[in-house]
Amino acid sequence: MSEGDGRTTRLVVADDSLLFRRGLCLLLEEAGFEIAGEASDSDQLLARVEVESPDIAIVDIKMPPTFTDEGLRAANELRRRHPDLGVLVLSQYLEVHYAMKLIENEIRGVGYLLKDRVTAVDEFTDAIRRVGRGGSVVDTGVVAELLSRRRTNNPLDGLTGREREVLSLMAEGRSNYAIQERLYISARTVETHVRNILMKLGLEETPDDHRRVLAVLTYLKA
Repeated sequence: MSEGDGRTTRLVVADDSLLFRRGLCLLLEEAGFEIAGEASDSDQLLARVEVESPDIAIVDIKMPPTFTDEGLRAANELRRRHPDLGVLVLSQYLEVHYAMKLIENEIRGVGYLLKDRVTAVDEFTDAIRRVGRGGSVVDTGVVAELLSRRRTNNPLDGLTGREREVLSLMAEGRSNYAIQERLYISARTVETHVRNILMKLGLEETPDDHRRVLAVLTYLKA
């Protein structure tokens, strides 16, 4: 997959399952990406990134030796060492607290998806491209879980059904144009919905999509 300058996007893929990792690499190569390296644990991942300088690291959240959050900790370490590196974390199960740890401070060039999303090839490769461009990707399951949490005097109760749809897409990292295309509504209608949502939730309006997503997710997890 070529970037704007014609250079193929280079990936490092980390997963302890050889079968899944090789299958994922083959899928991504067929989609036009270059596999710069593979890793089966967090130490190998950090080393591969240092040597290969990829554009994006795709990381399993649970890797040896404890299979808890090694991948998540490696992802955050990679972001500390290489601020321009895109990082997409894959998880077998929906774990909202891990997702929020990943994106709580900086959402630019980062994503969290369930492994099931890999089967939707076009959407998965689009997510990789968005992360590579500095965008954000948050799994729909995470957003749905956050939206479903109830609290006293919940301002979400004041949102219309359509505004909830738009809010969910905003929290996934979708731009206004992407929301317009997904919901088949006009650009002006999207702008109106976004303005109403931010006003009802008491969030400051900002032209920066990344800050907007972070603000929405910060509110939803509160």
